[in-house]
Amino acid sequence: MEHLVSKQQLRIGIDLGGTKIECVALDATTGKALWRQRTSTPRHDYQGTVAAIANLVHQAEADLSKSYHENGTVGVGIPGTVSAASGLVKNANSTWLIGQNLQADLQHALLRDVRLSNDANCFAVSEAVDGAGAEHDVVFGVILGTGVGAGFSVHRQVWPGINGVAGEWGHNPLPRLTDDEFAHQQDCFCGRRGCIETWLAGPSFARLYQLAGGEALLPPAIIELASKQQPLAVKAFDEYCQRLAKSLAHVVNVLDPSIIVLGGGMSNIDVLYPKINAMLADWVFGGECDTKVVKNIHGDSSGVRGAAWLWGNNA
Repeated sequence: MEHLVSKQQLRIGIDLGGTKIECVALDATTGKALWRQRTSTPRHDYQGTVAAIANLVHQAEADLSKSYHENGTVGVGIPGTVSAASGLVKNANSTWLIGQNLQADLQHALLRDVRLSNDANCFAVSEAVDGAGAEHDVVFGVILGTGVGAGFSVHRQVWPGINGVAGEWGHNPLPRLTDDEFAHQQDCFCGRRGCIETWLAGPSFARLYQLAGGEALLPPAIIELASKQQPLAVKAFDEYCQRLAKSLAHVVNVLDPSIIVLGGGMSNIDVLYPKINAMLADWVFGGECDTKVVKNIHGDSSGVRGAAWLWGNNA
């Protein structure tokens, strides 16, 4: 006789991006990915976006129905956050989501409770549950990509904060500015100037290398030149590491996480880790730091896996 499994044993996660929506279904006991699919995001079409998410969930459940007879739990990672006051989406770079009650609309479309969280929070939870931070209770997850995002996981659960903005580290100012950094601050899309994102995002690293006299290159090419001791590239990379180290040190001084996990394109630069770990204590209060900065395990899958884990293992 076929073994029937319960609703709690299927976790469905959605990563809602600006250009694609990814869906994964996990076994809640093993964490094994049972089903995965992507579809294009209906840009600037809110109702189309809700329908696309619902279709992916229904398709996952239909394809897995022989073994999983009940609906799964659904978690969604979004490029923004939900206002605790209004329940509406705010701070989303997918602007057609702003001001919408996405949670309520998805619950209506799927006829069940749905949990939403910032995509960087989902990254942190994924790495905390069964990734690079699995042995740690307090995980700070940082995404260094085309933008800079971050999130906290405490005891393998999202820590959103009372305002829903815990982990918005990238929209704080770069700390301890040098005279040169003060003179070269850039405007940020958030409306402020000199945010960490404008210094540590991948395009920002490339821009700063070019401003110093280098060619217009992507970050991997600059790192390759640095490995060959090209002076401008070495200088750009050293400065990037110093900026990252002093920015992470502020988080250590405030929350003192047990581990910091990096994601996004810049996290794939393996030579980053020994440099950052050697530099971090210099910027931490007291000059000592046991917090390690490590590379993620789940890579681009961390966000969607973390969305699935918004319901935990025992929901």
